[in-house]
Amino acid sequence: MARVVFMGTPSFAVPALQALDGRHEVVGVVTQPDRPAGRGRQLRSSPVKEEALARGLPVFQPGTLRTPEAVARLAGWRPDLIAVAAFGQILQTPVLALPPHGCLNVHASLLPRYRGAAPISAAILAGDAATGVTIMRMDEGMDTGPILVQAGCPISSDDTTGSLTVKLARLGAGLLADILPGWLGGEVQERPQDDSAATYCRPLQVEDGHLDWRRPAAELDRRVRACIPWPGAYTTWQGTRLKVLEARPWAAWAGAGAPGEVVALEPEGIGVVTGQGALELLEVQLAGKKPMAAGVFARGQRELVGGTLGSS
Repeated sequence: MARVVFMGTPSFAVPALQALDGRHEVVGVVTQPDRPAGRGRQLRSSPVKEEALARGLPVFQPGTLRTPEAVARLAGWRPDLIAVAAFGQILQTPVLALPPHGCLNVHASLLPRYRGAAPISAAILAGDAATGVTIMRMDEGMDTGPILVQAGCPISSDDTTGSLTVKLARLGAGLLADILPGWLGGEVQERPQDDSAATYCRPLQVEDGHLDWRRPAAELDRRVRACIPWPGAYTTWQGTRLKVLEARPWAAWAGAGAPGEVVALEPEGIGVVTGQGALELLEVQLAGKKPMAAGVFARGQRELVGGTLGSS
């Protein structure tokens, strides 16, 4: 049984921690500091911290791991291995060199595709048919280390970043747990990444949720799904922000209209004309209001059908 330090922060990392605890001796958990959240801006613990405390595991929440004090804290746990899943900091040499069996990372893509902080939403935005999980040994680069094992996962037409995160988190947790005995025993061979095939992705920003109705309906559908649960896709109606919570391309629509124009769809739906085809709206939320079915929203907004979204 190896002495493992686990590093992770969001819900994606929780299944990996669950998979390790019990099979190995998790001697410490490192996660990001509590952050203000919600309307009251009260400090909120990360999902990994909550899971670690529920399991009675020691928790360390440094603002950075680059200080001698932080490195000494890790060294005091005497880890055989450091396991990382969506921790949120790039590890430097003093940390990477601590455990004799290295630092292994659970990355939510088939590296070298989508190195970076938002590989799940990037795969949806690109319209990829599949993605997957990579277990890699970390080096000083951003997701550039050698690969131990990979597993693929199809992307469904209704997958969101939220739903795909759940699938990949479970896949990655199982992959990590399965590979560790062989890795610790020296039986697993790593292979370098093909840097010439590498692509990169950045974290999503609020502005990435903006729907440009001049784009094709299929692309806008992917943007809506990629922005769930955050930052959320949006347009405007009569100068007020309108979130699009659920939508889908309307394959049967062959009408005419300007991008952004709201049209009626049979039997009682509504859609928006795009640069190519129409996007059916299924659930929306006007700023300051509760989410509602798009058809219900349209019945309360008599000028909506025939009107234009995205105009002031």
